[in-house]
Amino acid sequence: MQLKAENITKIIGGNTIFKDLSIEVNTGERIAIVGRNGSGKTTLFKVLADIEQPDEGRIIKSKGQTIGYLHQIPRYTDTSVFDVLSKAFAELHQIKDRLAHLEKRMATDLSEKILNQYGELQEHYLAKGGYEIEAKIASIANGLAITKLLDQPFDALSGGEKTKVMLAQILLQQPDILLLDEPTNHLDLAATQWLEDYLQYFRGTVVVISHDRMFLNKIVQYVAEIEDGQIWVSKGNYDQYINNKEAKIAQQFAAYDEQQKKIQKMKEAIRRLRQWANEASPPNPDLYRKAKVMEKMLARMEIVKKPKTERHMNLQLKTEDRTGKEVFMLKNISHGFEHDFLFMDVDLSIHFQDRVAIVGNNGTGKSTLLKILLGEITPVDGEARQGSNLKIGYLAQQFDQLNGKQRLIDAFRERVSLTEYDARHMLAKFLFYGHDVFKKVDQLSGGEKMRLRLAQLMIQKCNVLVLDEPTNHLDIESREALEEALENFEGTILAISHDRYFLQKLFTRTAWLENQQLTVHDGPFEWAQSKQKELSK
Repeated sequence: MQLKAENITKIIGGNTIFKDLSIEVNTGERIAIVGRNGSGKTTLFKVLADIEQPDEGRIIKSKGQTIGYLHQIPRYTDTSVFDVLSKAFAELHQIKDRLAHLEKRMATDLSEKILNQYGELQEHYLAKGGYEIEAKIASIANGLAITKLLDQPFDALSGGEKTKVMLAQILLQQPDILLLDEPTNHLDLAATQWLEDYLQYFRGTVVVISHDRMFLNKIVQYVAEIEDGQIWVSKGNYDQYINNKEAKIAQQFAAYDEQQKKIQKMKEAIRRLRQWANEASPPNPDLYRKAKVMEKMLARMEIVKKPKTERHMNLQLKTEDRTGKEVFMLKNISHGFEHDFLFMDVDLSIHFQDRVAIVGNNGTGKSTLLKILLGEITPVDGEARQGSNLKIGYLAQQFDQLNGKQRLIDAFRERVSLTEYDARHMLAKFLFYGHDVFKKVDQLSGGEKMRLRLAQLMIQKCNVLVLDEPTNHLDIESREALEEALENFEGTILAISHDRYFLQKLFTRTAWLENQQLTVHDGPFEWAQSKQKELSK
């Protein structure tokens, strides 16, 4: 046992997040913590990392074990990214300073004592990798695609860039236990796959919260689900957890139904015994006693709870009119700036009912390419044209099209003629209940804003969907609801995504943007990835 939560209870603002929760993490294990948004996953991490204290229960940690957990971004002023990463080697820097101090003394004192101290310290510095600091930083920076940031001031970075840098710092520290909360959120495909490879060879223990199902499938050995303040552990990766959960729920329903039948039989038996006792002449006390005994048995029975059926986003994407055969066409498209083109001589044709994914690393120009297709950007060179009778639903990566000062319900009704009653009924399908619909858009989380945009798309009855990172901000259940809706959609879909599970499941053509070139593969993501690797050899 390396880390254990024992019967912990955590209450925040009068709400019990979890009660008498226990989980044990053993050396070298890979565990995922899953659960709906608000179930307490991040709170559990903070308690495990000793950032917050449980209201009841205790956390037991093996002596000397170090925990790496990114819970907030520290402030570093006048500090380069390289220096921030270098802070991971604080102990080695101290040893280096002591070596420098001894070297100064050795200029005037070559006594055996000083020489021995210097030799032992140098061996320790060597064994700890003191001469490999720059190489280690370069390796991690290259893997997480932050090499170009190394000389930049840390406080000038974006929030996403700072998060990647702090993740790199934690990996460089090589703690005994890694607590990773959505580690792939700001990573592109290459960096995500690099992190997977890194974690597979990492000697320590990994506990992760993630909505990236393929990442979980490749990394974890156990999945721990938090539901109603309790935790349930399933052996295996994410797909095995889904199978185990379905079997568990089926078993719970069977046990519930069996007990309900037994309860009804006992109630019927009690009713008959009382009836027979009353009909006897004189009334029969033995039958009354039997009825009383059965009532006590019924009262002592431990009732099996009816399993909860989770509420999911109910998204149905329907078209009214179909498009022509040709939907989008790009011919010899080039775009960018002089001596710094994003892409050159791009050809792409998209036809009715195509399922096309555009993939590539951050900064390759994927979103720009979408905007050229939509006519929002004029390319430097080449021809972009749209087909006939297109009714395009565009889901942008940013939520710029939403007015933050509006109420949610007003933003939803802005482009359609719906009564408030009908609008509230529709929004309930997207998990907006009660007073939620009167929140200002600015107050919504990223996931809530994405659900609002999907609700707007549903009522627009588009025949072409152009989606830029549609699964960002969505929890796993909402991602699955979106996937089901897209599978049943009868129009054309063009999407950008880093979600490999989503890409593999839905798209039959993959357009790969790399090194200023777009290569179209007539196959799903994993097949296209293997072909792309062959081309880059």
